This record gives sequence, C-alpha cells and structure tokens, in this order.
Amino acid sequence: MAISTKDIRNIVLISHSGEGKTTLVEDLLFQGGTISRKGSISDGTTVSDYNSDEKFKKHSINLSVSFYEKDGVKVNLIDTPGYFDYIGEIISGINCADMALLLVDAVSGIKVGTIKFWKMIAEKNMPAIIIINKLDKENSDFVRVLGTLQESLSKACIPVYYPAGLGNKFNGVVNLITKEGIDKLDGINKNKAAEFSTALIENISESDDKLMEKYLETGELSDNEVKLALRAGIIAGKIIPVIPVSSEKGIGIDEVMNFIKIYAPSPLDMGPREAVNVLKDATSESVDAGSTKVSIAPDTGMNFSAHVLKTISDPFTGQISIFRVMSGSLRSNQSVKNVTKSASEKLGQLFFMKGKDMILSDNIIAGDIGATAKLKITETGDTLCDERNSIMFSKINFGEPAISFSIKPKSRVDEDKISGVLVKLSSEDPSFAVVRDSQTHELVVSGMGEMHLKTVIHRMEERYGVHVEIGTPKVAYKETIMAKGDAQYRHKKQSGGAGQFAEVWMKVEPLERGAGFEFVDEVVGGAIPKPFIGSCEKGIKIAMSEGIIAHFPVVDVRVTVYDGKTHPVDSKDIAFQIAAAHAFRQACQNAKPVLLEPVMRVELAIPESNMGDVTGSLTSHRGRVQGMKIEGGVDVLSAEIPLDEMYKYSNELKSITAGRATYTMSFSHYDPVPSNLAQKIIAENKRDTPVYGE
Repeated sequence: MAISTKDIRNIVLISHSGEGKTTLVEDLLFQGGTISRKGSISDGTTVSDYNSDEKFKKHSINLSVSFYEKDGVKVNLIDTPGYFDYIGEIISGINCADMALLLVDAVSGIKVGTIKFWKMIAEKNMPAIIIINKLDKENSDFVRVLGTLQESLSKACIPVYYPAGLGNKFNGVVNLITKEGIDKLDGINKNKAAEFSTALIENISESDDKLMEKYLETGELSDNEVKLALRAGIIAGKIIPVIPVSSEKGIGIDEVMNFIKIYAPSPLDMGPREAVNVLKDATSESVDAGSTKVSIAPDTGMNFSAHVLKTISDPFTGQISIFRVMSGSLRSNQSVKNVTKSASEKLGQLFFMKGKDMILSDNIIAGDIGATAKLKITETGDTLCDERNSIMFSKINFGEPAISFSIKPKSRVDEDKISGVLVKLSSEDPSFAVVRDSQTHELVVSGMGEMHLKTVIHRMEERYGVHVEIGTPKVAYKETIMAKGDAQYRHKKQSGGAGQFAEVWMKVEPLERGAGFEFVDEVVGGAIPKPFIGSCEKGIKIAMSEGIIAHFPVVDVRVTVYDGKTHPVDSKDIAFQIAAAHAFRQACQNAKPVLLEPVMRVELAIPESNMGDVTGSLTSHRGRVQGMKIEGGVDVLSAEIPLDEMYKYSNELKSITAGRATYTMSFSHYDPVPSNLAQKIIAENKRDTPVYGE
C-alpha cells in the first residue's frame, strides 16, 4: 500500500533509563504487525537493542529506527538511550522527529533525566504525549504522578485515558474523550475519571473562541469538534495528553497506537523547516554570511533534499547513513549532491531500518526516514540534495564533551590501526571527539560521560581489535606573570667557527587574562637593527612555548624590547633569537611567575535530597558555587571548578547521587593555581629539555 506524507508519523521515544521505552517499541511493533513475537531485554532479543554492548548492559546505547504500518498510517519509531552519557543519540532523535513520547514511571515518578529531556523537547517546541508506564507494579499511582507532571513539567498535561485498576488489578484503560467505560469504574475512580474528562473537554473548548462559546451555551461539543480541536491543541503544544500503560503486559498499547494515528502530527502538520541557500562550492564552514534563508516544505513535488541524522559503522555492511527526506523524493542508485561537503555522492540501494534489519525500498518520500550504505564522504548532520538544489540545513549541535581520557595503544599493531578506527568511531558518534594535544602530546578522547567513553573504547576492542591503555589526561596548564620585570642578556659565542653576538634589553608586564601576547618595539637609534627586531620576537615566542617555571606555555604578557647592542660581524639572526629568549626568561623570573589552570563552568542537575552532600563535595574539590535555581522540581547548581578536580569529581558525584545527578561542562577561564599545589606540579614537570640556545 502506498503511503503519502500525510500518513507518516515520526515519533521519538525519550525517558530516563529504565522507564520501558524499548519494551514499548516491542509492543508497538508487535501490535503493528512488523514482528511476529515480542523480544525481551533480558534475553537480548529486542529490535532496538541489537548491538552486543546493549545486550550485555541491558539498556539502550544507540539511537535505533524501526517502523510499523497499520490502518494506512506508517509510524517511524526512534528509540533513544535513557542515560545522559549518550546525549548525542537523543539529540539526533529529537532532530528527526515530529513528536515525542516521554515515558514516566508510575511508581517512582519524575526523575532528574525526565526534567532534562522535557527541557530539550520544550526548546524544540515539539508536541508530546506522556506515557505513565508500569501501572501494573505495586505502589503505582496514576493520580499522584500526574500531579507531579502538572507541577514540574506543564499544567497542560491532561489525561486522555484513565487506568482501570492499579498494580496487579490494572487490566485496561478508560477513554476520557468519549467517556466510554467510566461507569464501570468504582466510586472514587469513577468520580476522578469524570472530573478529568470534564477538564479535558474544557481544555479542548478553550483552544477556540467559537468552541468555547458553544460549550458555555450547550455544555457539549460534537465528536468531530472535539477531535479536530484536540489534535490542533496537541500539535500547538497547548495540550499534552497523558496515557496510562503497562508496556510489560501490553495494556494500553492499542490505545496508544490509535491515539498516534489520529492525533500525532504528520510532517505536513509540522510545516516547513528552515535552511539556507548555499553559494556554489561553499561548505558548512564557508557558507556566505549573505546566504538567504529558505523554508523547505515536506512536499514530494519539490526538489529533493535530506538531512543525515545518524551514521552507523557496520562491520559487515560498512557505513550506513540514516536520513530524513525533507522535500521531494529519492530513488535507489540516484546521484545526489552533498551540499555540506560540496561534492557528489552516488547512492546505492535504499532501505528502511527495522533495528539492525534493512527493509529494501526503491523510493523514499518527503517526511519519511530511510537509509543507504557506503556513502564515501557523508557524515551525520550533512545535507543531501539533487543537482538542481543547493540548500543546507543547520548542522546538529551536540554540545561540548564533559569528560576526557588519555589513551595509548598497547602494541605496535594497535598503534598502526588506531587512527583509522578513531575516525570511524567519531564519524558514527559526533559527540565523541579525538584530539592530539599539541601541548601534552597525548591522544585525548572526549565524550559526554565516563559511561559513554568506556562504551566507545569497548567498541574499539570488540569491533576493531584495537586495545588501549586509559589514563586521566594531563591538564593543559599555562604560565603567566603577576608583576612587571626587567632583564638584559648578552649572548656571546667565540669558540670554533663563526662568532655570535647579541645583547637585548627588555621589560615584561602582565596583560588581562585571555589577552595572549603583545610585542612592543621601543628600540631607538638603531641599537638593534630592524631585521633583528623580528629575530627578538621569534626568540621570545620560542621561549614562551618552552615555559619559565614548569615547561608550560606562557600567556597574557606584554614584552617590550627597548635597547641592545650589536657586533658588526658576529650579530646574526640566531644570536638575537637566543639572547631574546634568555632575556625573556630572566625578566619573567623577576615578575612573579605563576602557574595557571583551566577552570570549567559546570551546571549540575541534582535531586534535592543530595544537595547538601553535593555542595560539600564540590567545595572540597575547590569548586565555587555561582548560583542555584529550581527547574521543574529539580535543583540546578551552577559552579566553577578546576579541570584537574573535575576529572576526579565526576565519579564522586555519581557515587553521591547514585547516578541520578547529571551535569554539563564548558571551559570558563584560567586562574592561578594555589601555591601549595603549584609547587607539586612544578616539581613533577621539571624541565627535561634545555632552554632554547643552551
């Protein structure tokens, strides 16, 4: 059966870990006829969690895409991990979906991750359905959890179904839109359901002035009026429907599927997406500032365009690119243009993903999510177009990595393979970054959390056979001065061969933090000829790179060369470089040199019960609290903490809060290291190479 864009639903499932997303996907695929039997997480047989590391850990690590078709509607299900360590996967999922299913536990209710994920949904203005799951569990409480949703997330959270029973008596749901089944509930629940039903209809009527007027006059609305107004309210974000479910027992699944079919937005409902016209041969790094913004509607009659949302490195198939078609349609074996890279790509066979399985297709239309294999240059976030089209969608912002490890190959074989493997892994996961630190000469991998990095390193070993040793990366300290200093240095070399002579007088003074380096020439009367002034600056820069107290780069200093002497024969470029380097070191030694350390800006989302322990621990790690606020019932603490302490603190934070706290981290500034710590660092980094010219 041919599916049109209006019949497509793109749904991303989001929740704190353990709320039942993957099991719900199994239910939906089974009820939708895509699979013949439901898999289980414990057996490692689910469609979504198909990687070996997911089967071993019993939770989702990667974004996965699957789909079902029922009653003329195709529903793409994007299952995402529940741990913030894998936030890149969640960001990709949100970027390609039109609606979110947010799952909440009917026993424990809202968790820290729930608040974070809700904030991400709200920032995208994405319509959402909230699933209160596990109503079959002992101590489950639909009304209590609903109250916390309304208090912590939004007053617009309105139940559209009500549970018939709780715990082991939970056996179905009652429709609050049609009121069918309310009379069969017991007294208390019957009254509560009727109250919720009335509130729902009132909320629906408030979405339109004419409906409100009719409702106030007659006290009722027609079924069609309710349906149209409820759908419009959901798409506009004015109503957030809440549905009780047990994904483990499959209760409420039919109702969820029916609700998605009728009320979830199609790509047409969500309207155009913004892009920019790109000049010929421009790339994402060189898009002209004057490029005009354009709206790309999900219209199959328009030129083809697509946004790549996920790249998978499959050891058998090769690179798989998962994309959403934004406009037009795409055929197998078609040539397309990667506008981001300003290069052409030849597509192979197209297919739809069902977890790890590939369902072949010759055509993918606007609004749908498909995939292809073995593209040569295409990466996550790239824009693909037909040759007549030159538009580009915004690159996906995956945020800044929160934690880093240094890694070192264990053997020569590992060393030969590691570069290519790291390129593949970073292409597959843009939230994973790799750099060769120019200062410490270490290979440093960075990610969103310790769990994230250990997962990537496990993949290196299992998938590619590359083994590494893990260490805490060296902190990129810097040096500067706190006062003014003055020095002069004469370099004279007469032994063997041509002589060398140069004398340089200079003064140094501190600049404000982040200012860098400033060179000033105040030499008069030709005491140092102009060609050798440049030699002096070059020598100073070399000395700055070598450091003055602990072999770390010197920053934020103004150097003024104001006098010197030359020799008519022996003065040379190299002589003035050496003299200036020595003069610089001596001047800085007279100017209160200090060691600087990077300080990070950290935002922590913490359960209220752990706030005291966290702030105490933060202080013990030289952290400084900058502010505190409450977002959706969760305490959010802003602080500054030295990077060296943050390496140690991340594990301690996880231990204190039993893994319930999350944090984001970004560079803030450099600060002087306390003298007692600085002496230890200086002793550990004694100069092991000679000063330039020695």
